[in-house]
Amino acid sequence: MDRDDVQVGRLLSRREILALLGASGIAALAGCKPSREMAQVGVATGSVLPSCVVRPEQTEGPYFVDNKLHRADIRADPATGAIKAGAPLELAIVVSRIGERGACTPVAGAHVDVWQCDAAGIYSGVRDPSFDTLGQQFLRGYQLTDASGTARFTTIYPGWYRGRTVHVHFKVRTDPAAARGHEFTSQIYFDDALTDRVHAREPYASMGPRTVRNEGDGIFRRSGNELMLAVAEDAKGYAGRFEVGLQIA
Repeated sequence: MDRDDVQVGRLLSRREILALLGASGIAALAGCKPSREMAQVGVATGSVLPSCVVRPEQTEGPYFVDNKLHRADIRADPATGAIKAGAPLELAIVVSRIGERGACTPVAGAHVDVWQCDAAGIYSGVRDPSFDTLGQQFLRGYQLTDASGTARFTTIYPGWYRGRTVHVHFKVRTDPAAARGHEFTSQIYFDDALTDRVHAREPYASMGPRTVRNEGDGIFRRSGNELMLAVAEDAKGYAGRFEVGLQIA
């Protein structure tokens, strides 16, 4: 069995959304299953693109550790200072609130957790049949969103492990200490061609070819194409911006 289990739901594709917009001028989707978060899908005319994107919620998986490690650079293990090797990745997660008529408003002060495996496919802080990293905290951390709703992280491009395609986990909580705080959990994915190029270099190459690509991943196949990260490359590494809208009462 794969390390991560799956939550299943129905998600409208971008093509279906645009068809709805063309039919009604202004459209809003409601009545979604609990496993879905909706971003803005309404615009005044069909010629204007939505400012937010529909995002599906996906499984938390077995490796979330709520260690409340507040930091932007998550590459190191705080206990030793050792930095995980890998291609640098600057990740920005932008959180918005969906209001009336589909308006998107930045959510400031949201608690955004990120966790992922290293170049060898290993997570910190957990015990697994193939590794034991209890007491370590590399590639984990959280940030609070700023006035623009943005939480920024410095990390590395993820490695892979058997049964899964390459991904990063994230969790957004409006108030982790409150019983009624809003919570949204999902995963971020990468273009296969880009991953092939990154993983052809060390320290990834020593793992050998991946056994699972995006479309071979059972979790990705359930709307993972709506969770892809657009990545830009420069001399320093990679950078990506990921937007998610929350329906908060």
